[in-house]
Amino acid sequence: MDETIGATDAEWALIGPLLPAETGRGCRPAGDDRRFFDGMMWMTRTGARWRHLPSYYGKWNCVFRRYPRWVEPGVLDALLETLAELAGRDRSADMIDSTVVRARHC
Repeated sequence: MDETIGATDAEWALIGPLLPAETGRGCRPAGDDRRFFDGMMWMTRTGARWRHLPSYYGKWNCVFRRYPRWVEPGVLDALLETLAELAGRDRSADMIDSTVVRARHC
């Protein structure tokens, strides 16, 4: 299985505009939001530590620092709500089984 698989072009067409624009710092460009988003999804899917993030998602520390900038203001929550509305799903019945979600990779 190819671990580099992330959001498809159709999925990204929905997700990309819902994320805040990153401006970068000084002379450094902000980087590709799609790559960072895919890296965050890889982290969620695997439960690995940030330092184990594969390099094709960018430097682990860059993805790690962007994550709270999207979580703390509620960007990812709003993203989930919007996608649920687009799909016409009732999120009130969503559950996560703790036997599936790992606290640590090991």
